[in-house]
Amino acid sequence: MPARPLLILSLVAGLAQGATEPARRTITHEDVWLMQRPGALAASPDGRWFIAAVAEPSYDEEQRRSDLWLMPADGSGPPRRLTSGRSSEGDPVWSPDSTRIAFSATREDDEVAQIYVLELGGGEAQRVTSWPGGAKSPRFSPDGRSILFVGPTHPGAVTLEDNRKAAADRKARKYNARAYDSFPIRHWDRWLDELRPSLMVQPLDGASVARDLLAGSALRKERGFGGQLGNEGETLDAAWTPDGGGVVFAATTNRHEGARTTVNVSLWHVTLTGGEPRRLTGEEGDYSSPEFTPDGATLLAKVQPASTRWVYSTDRLVRWSWPSLGERTVITEGVAESVGQYVPAPDSRHVFFIAEQAGHEKLFQVPLTGGAPSQVGELGSGTYTRIAVGGTAAAPMVGAIWSNSVSPHEVGRVDLATGRWSALTTFSTARAAAIDWQPAETFWFTSKRGKQIHNMVVKPPGFDPKKKYPLFVVIHGGPHNMWKDDFVLRWNYHLLASPGYVVLLTNYSGSTGFGEDFARSIQGDPLAGPANEINEAADQALERYRFIDGKRQAAGGASYGGHLANWLAVSTDRYRALVSHAGLYDLRSQWTTSDVTYNRERNIGGPAWDPIPLWREQSPFYRSENLRTPILLTYGEKDFRVPLNNGLEFWTVLQRQDVPSRLVVFPDENHWVLKGENSRYFFQEVHAWLAKYL
Repeated sequence: MPARPLLILSLVAGLAQGATEPARRTITHEDVWLMQRPGALAASPDGRWFIAAVAEPSYDEEQRRSDLWLMPADGSGPPRRLTSGRSSEGDPVWSPDSTRIAFSATREDDEVAQIYVLELGGGEAQRVTSWPGGAKSPRFSPDGRSILFVGPTHPGAVTLEDNRKAAADRKARKYNARAYDSFPIRHWDRWLDELRPSLMVQPLDGASVARDLLAGSALRKERGFGGQLGNEGETLDAAWTPDGGGVVFAATTNRHEGARTTVNVSLWHVTLTGGEPRRLTGEEGDYSSPEFTPDGATLLAKVQPASTRWVYSTDRLVRWSWPSLGERTVITEGVAESVGQYVPAPDSRHVFFIAEQAGHEKLFQVPLTGGAPSQVGELGSGTYTRIAVGGTAAAPMVGAIWSNSVSPHEVGRVDLATGRWSALTTFSTARAAAIDWQPAETFWFTSKRGKQIHNMVVKPPGFDPKKKYPLFVVIHGGPHNMWKDDFVLRWNYHLLASPGYVVLLTNYSGSTGFGEDFARSIQGDPLAGPANEINEAADQALERYRFIDGKRQAAGGASYGGHLANWLAVSTDRYRALVSHAGLYDLRSQWTTSDVTYNRERNIGGPAWDPIPLWREQSPFYRSENLRTPILLTYGEKDFRVPLNNGLEFWTVLQRQDVPSRLVVFPDENHWVLKGENSRYFFQEVHAWLAKYL
């Protein structure tokens, strides 16, 4: 029988509502924005506890925070708040003996985040680092006596004092300029500088200072040295070796070549006694997330195999025997699913991981010896976004954060025998129960190109099948992403539907969760093919659902969804209105101004000066004479993924062609609209624009 997360909880809530509560109400922005959001999740090694960082949003930026919550893994008691400071706590990890928690936080005297350690037996958390520039990603050593963390370092700096002096000198300089000799120069929403991440070890004896494991190394001096560039900054994935005598980490040495070749990240090993880091992997792939099995006999990591042809490859799970580094085996070779977060099982014989699959993120386990992964249970609804594993080989326990489109994220435990998820928290249960919404429905169709296309449909509040509703086709970004049965913050399905629209969500070619070939099929066909599938999906929805008014259709999306909305503006007149957030208008302009460039070139087949017709054939700019449909454009001024120039370019053409249009620029937002009041205003703009034309 398929597992149904929250089944009992939902039934009880429904009965209680029917007996005592008034009719449910339409969802509001406050409902979406103010619900508490569990994030980072960790399981105690002894299997007794879970700890989660839980965000408490606010429209007042000064009041936003994230606290740590502790909960019994067996559900024997309610969760309790461990921290309650004005700042935000994150990155919680357990000590090997399950008695302490390390986390990152910015507290009263901190200019930047530092690492704190909290004894579960009582008392206040104690700050254990004071690294200039901040500290993040703490990990206890196997003996629990030291903390490994990631912090920024200045060129040539070797000691803590060297970095302090360099930071002070930088702060005191009277000029303000940025100078570069190589690519990249910016990422996501910030300009890059001379700082580079490094690995520090902080003894917990109360007297010793942190030591930089990479200080003075030839590796750190490499022109192209760097870590993983993410939305939260640059970091180094790292894990202690089982004997506590060293660290395995992921880093690149060719980041400076990113404008003309693929940047590959390799695994390295450095000892605590010093010496030059040793490279463990070659050019066969791009590595991340190193981990060791509990018995210390196996090193694990994720790898994207190197390819001279394909831009996209699924993440595989790879293993080596340790410390010999023999018997390299890709244990998910041939598996359609791309490995997301993974955690070794306590028995050191299996690995748990989550992966996207047909509109869900599911929990799997795979033997270390390889073979087909098996799903833990049969997830019929919703999505797992985080997992945590603890306990013993005989009694493992798995925690997970689960949600679906009408059930906001909660922490729960997965019964490994049945696959059933049971809630351990109810942060948003009461608020969700008061909202008039229905779970997303799913349908598939075969496209004109013979592909199976997955779709979800979200109905408006107060839904009456006898009425006719406008259709709002919402397009996901990426393109290597997926609409899934999840509680979404930035483009919340039900909030978009709340004025009385049916929302259609299509996983077009290029989407993940449907196999590597499907995700790769967008290469060489970046806009036209996916847009045709989106239009076909709208036709299918009109045919299947008689309550949709085919004369009132609109479409919109963000990022790659914005690119596709702009393509729809020049390729079809079926929509009464369009909404485009962070969308390109000219393929060449986006290629030359984005923080990510080389894969865009590879996707087309070569640089724009080569005689490749695709640069013009699928660039909306060269079809500007076709512009007719009213369109709302929104952009973040701090967005370096799709810089504002892309919007200004489109805006100029729209005004030149006298097309009804509106441009909204958020000066303090990046690729995403993340501030509460800005988000509320964004939804107001979208709803007002659609209402004007639908």
